[in-house]
Amino acid sequence: MKETRIFKELQKRILVLDGAMGTMLQAYKFSEADFRGERFKDYPTPLQGNNDLLSITQPKAIKEIHAKYFEAGADIVETNTFSGTSIAMADYQLESLVYELNFESAKIAKEVAEEFTKKEPHKPRFVAGSIGPTNRTASMSPDVNDPGYRAVTFDELRIAYKEQVEALLDGGVDLLLVETVFDTLNAKAALFAIEQVKEERGISIPIMLSGTITDASGRTLSGQTAEAFLISVSHIPLFSVGFNCALGANLLQPHLEAIAQKTSFAISAHPNAGLPNAFGEYDESPEEMGAQIEEYLKKDLINIIGGCCGTTPEHIKVIASIAAKYQPRKISV
Repeated sequence: MKETRIFKELQKRILVLDGAMGTMLQAYKFSEADFRGERFKDYPTPLQGNNDLLSITQPKAIKEIHAKYFEAGADIVETNTFSGTSIAMADYQLESLVYELNFESAKIAKEVAEEFTKKEPHKPRFVAGSIGPTNRTASMSPDVNDPGYRAVTFDELRIAYKEQVEALLDGGVDLLLVETVFDTLNAKAALFAIEQVKEERGISIPIMLSGTITDASGRTLSGQTAEAFLISVSHIPLFSVGFNCALGANLLQPHLEAIAQKTSFAISAHPNAGLPNAFGEYDESPEEMGAQIEEYLKKDLINIIGGCCGTTPEHIKVIASIAAKYQPRKISV
């Protein structure tokens, strides 16, 4: 892994991740018919809200969003595959589409990355295969009356993640991003699946891992502090570890401080644009968010920075211009 191009770039500068895919897609105001396209016109279940499906039915929009983030200064874009497992796709009865969804999403992102790399060879662009947490938790019961019950098993998660990982790799991603981890056991199933695929294929691929601190308690949903989360995943040779979602940049800072001095992995952060307002929208301006993120850089906390919910290319542009003024956090080679 240490010889990969992205690792070399990581040592030169702070790498910039893209912003929110969902926020950008909302601006298109796609209808149920738009989500369905011609191919799924008569599908028996409602499909509106299944953003991953848009890689097949509205690929032009997905391509445009990736291009906007690269133009804004992103080094890495995430594939449109946050819910790309058979477990999450079961909500739409689209489990059979998982391979195609991930493959096409990776292919679209890779095409855009290659276009930008060709135009600016001094600033190579990369694609991270986005692997979300699924809508189930392996550590906790969803039924308060039956604490021992689990809605999903480790093995079911492993099998679902393996299918997603294989398709993302076939589509051409440069690294894998296991993100928005609220349950470390789910993440371990994803990491196990990745290690399995690496072994079967005889390959090495950089892995980013990003947890989410769910509230002011400073813990993940499955109860771990930032430091406990780091320790519990450090047996895997990760490219980076960090946090995203749930909190704005200022509230995320203490958790980055808790892990930055305790690991030789790169540290990543892609916080929300503040906290949502009463309507579930994010009001923090690019300048406000940028000023908070600059505090990370002054304290030498991170190597990779981007945005999550509510962030747009305008946010990423400001963040990229601030990041360019600072040296990356030193990591062991």
